[in-house]
Parts: sequence; structure tokens; C-alpha cells
Amino acid sequence: MTPNDRTIDALRQRIPSFTCIVGCHDCCGPVTASSEEVARLPTKTEAEHAAALSELNCPYLGKHGCEVYGERPLICRLFGTTPRLLCPNGKRPVYMIDTRAEGEIHQFLARTRQVLL
Repeated sequence: MTPNDRTIDALRQRIPSFTCIVGCHDCCGPVTASSEEVARLPTKTEAEHAAALSELNCPYLGKHGCEVYGERPLICRLFGTTPRLLCPNGKRPVYMIDTRAEGEIHQFLARTRQVLL
């Protein structure tokens, strides 16, 4: 396990969770993720990426929701947990993410190579 893998795991633990509306995928558009996070995901073809992007979706969004929910990138985990990325349906955890943890996530994302999903 690389130092960045350990950092990703530690940051994930600091993001509060909440239950989304079943069937909602309003936050599942194209996003960028660190190359380390993308390496944890199954490989998608260029055609799959192009098809998803043409519909402003993520290539890992299947007909039953996120196909990689357990390994979803940090940015996906932040949606709905911070005032900067509010859930469009008003869902949220009991306590929003600590501002220091959110800052550390953004610093990690800024210093790592980003890949468009």
C-alpha cells in the first residue's frame, strides 16, 4: 500500500456518511479523481467514458446506481457533506464534515494528478 493509498483511506474515514434518496443520481456527473483513486476502480473503455460524458454522467453509474460505491472517489464522498457541495435534494449527515478534514481533502486533490471520470 502506497502512502497516498493510506492517505485516501484515512481521509475517507473522516467524511461523514448519510443515506441518499433511493434512485437519485443528481451528483453522479463527470468528476475528476486522483490517479491513485482511479487505479482502484475497474477499467472502463474509451467508448464507455465517451458515452457517459456525452450524457454528463460518470462511467461507473449503472442502471442501479454507483457500480463502485465502496471505492468511489473522495469528491463523490464529499457531495452532501459540506456547504460547498450541497445535496440538491437537501439530504445531509447529522454533522457536516469538519472544515479541517475538508481542507485536507482539497489539498490532497490539488497535489495529485487528476483524471476525468
